Amino acid sequence: MSDAAQPTAAEVRAAAEAVKTALDRHLAAVERRSGEDDPAVYEAFNELAAAAETYDELLYDRYDEVTPFEIPGADDSLPPYTGPEEPNALSVLIRRDYAVVEPQRLLAQAQRIEAADEEAGNGAGASGTVHGALGLLFGEFEPDEIASRHKEFGLEEGDSTLWVTAADEAPEPGEWLEAPFEQADAQRVVCRFDVSAVFDDEIDDEPDDLEADLDEDEDLEPLDADR
Repeated sequence: MSDAAQPTAAEVRAAAEAVKTALDRHLAAVERRSGEDDPAVYEAFNELAAAAETYDELLYDRYDEVTPFEIPGADDSLPPYTGPEEPNALSVLIRRDYAVVEPQRLLAQAQRIEAADEEAGNGAGASGTVHGALGLLFGEFEPDEIASRHKEFGLEEGDSTLWVTAADEAPEPGEWLEAPFEQADAQRVVCRFDVSAVFDDEIDDEPDDLEADLDEDEDLEPLDADR
C-alpha cells in the first residue's frame, strides 16, 4: 500500500476508541439482557465485531501490526449462542466430504465385503457399481474407521465439520428420523471443529517466510572468535 493510501495515526486512534465504546455497549447489553434470545445482545455483538475488524485493518495498514484476538463476524461465522446455559441434552452433527479418486480400489474393497457376506449367505450383488460399493462400505464400517482408512477405500478427504448443539431435553425415540437435519440451530452450537484444506494452505504459507529469514541469516558473516 502506498504512503498516500495509508490511514493516519488519528484514524487508527479513532478506530481503537470505537472498539472501546463497542466493548462497553456489548457488556451493557449482556448485563441488561431480557432473555436467552435478546436482539440487543446480538446487535451489540455485531457492532463490536465490525469495530474490531475496522481497527485491525487500519492498524495493519498503518503500522503493519495485528491484534492478538479475533472476533468472528456475523456474516461468516456462527451467530451468538442463545441456547440453555445448562443443557440437559445435546446433539452431535457431523459432516465429512470425500472425493472418489480411485473407483477401482473402492470396487475391490466392496467385492471383498460382498464375498464375505456371500460366504455367510447374505450376498447382495451390489459391488459392481460405485453407488452400490459405497453402500456396502458405509454399511460395513463405522464413519470414524472410514475417515482413518479413507485411502484404502479409494477416497480423498475434503472438508469436514463437527457441531455440538445444546438442547433443553432429549428428543423422543424416532422423533427426528424423518428430517434429521432440519433442527440444526446454529444459535445452539456449544462448540464446533472444522477441518479444511484452506487451513493447510494458510499454514503452508508460513515456512516460505521462515526460509527467507533463514536465507538472510546465512548471508551474515560469522563472528570472529577472537573478538
